[in-house]
Amino acid sequence: MAFLRLRLTFPPDLITEPIIHNIGQQYNVITSIRRADVTSDRGWVVLEIKGEPDELERVVEHLKNVKVEVEPIEGDVVQ
Repeated sequence: MAFLRLRLTFPPDLITEPIIHNIGQQYNVITSIRRADVTSDRGWVVLEIKGEPDELERVVEHLKNVKVEVEPIEGDVVQ
């Protein structure tokens, strides 16, 4: 099982959408929110995703398609 750590930045029109929940339902991955800051008009989340490499690629592509900014990060994000 592989994993990715991503910083996701959401545009204002997606703040109230259950995007992370949907990822867990639509793809065979495990999601773990490591950090987040969400307000009524902006939001970002550091998300760890575990699963098979091809499934992780599908998740990243999905996020980009729905206009979520995706940035890979490395290292421990919870200290």
